[in-house]
Amino acid sequence: MSSSSMSSPSPKSAKKGDYQVCTLRKIFLMDSDDGKGFLTGELVWGKVKGFSWWPGLVVLWKSSKPPAISMRRVEWFGDGMFSEIFAERLLHFAAFTKCFCKNSYASLPTYKDAIYQVLELAGERCEKSFQKAVNKEEELKLMLDWAHGGFLPTGPDGFAPPPATLNNTMHSPVTSEFCLSCGSPDTHTFHPLFVGSLCQKCKENFIETLYRYDEDGYQSYCTVCCGGLEVILCGNASCCRCFCKDCLNILVGEGTFDKLKDVDPWSCFMCLPSQCNGNLKLRPDWSVRVQEFFVNNSALEFEPHRVYPSIPANQRRPIRVLSLFDGIATGYLVLKDLGFIVKRYIASEICEDSIAVGMIKHEGKIEHINDVRTITRKHLAEWGPFDLLIGGSPCNDLACVNPARKGLFEGTGRLFFEYYRMLTMMRPKEDDNRPFFWLFENVVAMSAHDKADICRFLECNPILIDAVKVSPAHRWLNMVKFSLCLCPLQYNKVRTITTKSNSIRQGKMGPLPVEFNGKEDYLWCTEMEKIFGFPKHYTDVNNMGRSQRQKVLGRSWSVPVIRHLFAPLKDYFACE
Repeated sequence: MSSSSMSSPSPKSAKKGDYQVCTLRKIFLMDSDDGKGFLTGELVWGKVKGFSWWPGLVVLWKSSKPPAISMRRVEWFGDGMFSEIFAERLLHFAAFTKCFCKNSYASLPTYKDAIYQVLELAGERCEKSFQKAVNKEEELKLMLDWAHGGFLPTGPDGFAPPPATLNNTMHSPVTSEFCLSCGSPDTHTFHPLFVGSLCQKCKENFIETLYRYDEDGYQSYCTVCCGGLEVILCGNASCCRCFCKDCLNILVGEGTFDKLKDVDPWSCFMCLPSQCNGNLKLRPDWSVRVQEFFVNNSALEFEPHRVYPSIPANQRRPIRVLSLFDGIATGYLVLKDLGFIVKRYIASEICEDSIAVGMIKHEGKIEHINDVRTITRKHLAEWGPFDLLIGGSPCNDLACVNPARKGLFEGTGRLFFEYYRMLTMMRPKEDDNRPFFWLFENVVAMSAHDKADICRFLECNPILIDAVKVSPAHRWLNMVKFSLCLCPLQYNKVRTITTKSNSIRQGKMGPLPVEFNGKEDYLWCTEMEKIFGFPKHYTDVNNMGRSQRQKVLGRSWSVPVIRHLFAPLKDYFACE
């Protein structure tokens, strides 16, 4: 374990710590005790305009400003909404017979749910059991009889707030009521890893940075807030999490950071949930929640893909990959850059120049096979099982820029179905819980019906991830989905680089992208490699000329984008 300082934190990250300290501590202390009754934890009836009396729970006042006299914050049962309401419009829950509305109970499902939820909580506090009921309707009937009968044998005193709740309201925040990252009370969604919420701005930051990794293989930002100026790294093998000083000292306890930075090796809260203390509590279902958090909302017409819970760090094994239309081994390069231990990487590619780049640059660690159309189920059984299937079939007959395109069902467009054939044979059966991921890429500018056909076969919509310096592509996948740009567009883009040399021009008769010594000039091969994210001279093998190098680059993927997409796989497979 070691501590590390961020070299260039974003302005949002730098401000986050100050705001979090001042806001969270005030939220921890806000409770109303003005002599008007209805303290935190009490069950109440509340009257809101347009509704009958509705059951609710008095909760902590979440604001940096003190509430007005006799003002209470109530969470309503049934819909989970909150209201700030004067104590004069509240009644104690003991007035059940007076406030219960038969018409609302019979006509409003939400009201019926609210009654069930509040009586369930009241029953737990009174230690009243309704286990004799054979179904929910009968249980509700028993609950209502108990409530109308005066909550016997304990009476209303039985469902008063537990003493522990009253004693701790001055010290324990309701973490679901504020943003774990910045402390804002304007929560928007749940925090996928820890019990709590996120505001809209922090959600966007979280989506963009949770799976961003530095060159050392560790997360670039804190696992809790996706910010932080000084962090502690987990020392567990295959774990890449880090936690910042602010989150540790505020959410776990004062001085936690100084205590932990002397522990070597230190296992983080994700590896050892039992050491979660204070207000930092790991969700038991975090591995599923994080998948829900990144769900692609545009794919609602399709059933969601199977969700695989993350694998504990000590149980992760090396990854096995089948890459179709592999090109110059972008997939292998990214996996190694991210630190994955690659057990086997089999690549199908027919271009001799592309094969030469992969063979030479990766020292023969890639197993090359020939045409994808020659692969059979027997081959897959011998080589596999695989954990990851990737590929992007040729786009010549799909791209709208080609007036002679033949579409999805003719020419090279048909090669999509070879990918689909492999995917169908490789998918684990329903009773096999082994994580299996796939990625298919193709051009954005294709006809609507071709795109719809691909979506229909792959049973999902594509996501559009825009590279910083090259044009975007559509990607269909079952991994965690990102729908945001990798980072703000700070640079002008070059137009799509294809296998043709004139694609470098910025428009049909446009200028060349570079001015050198007062004259327009083509991009050098090393500059094109840099644009795609490859190391300098990556394609400089076998005495290939400029046009050959541009051809193999024109068929390749953008390294930063694929790195962005592969990063979530670190939760499933072993890393160095």
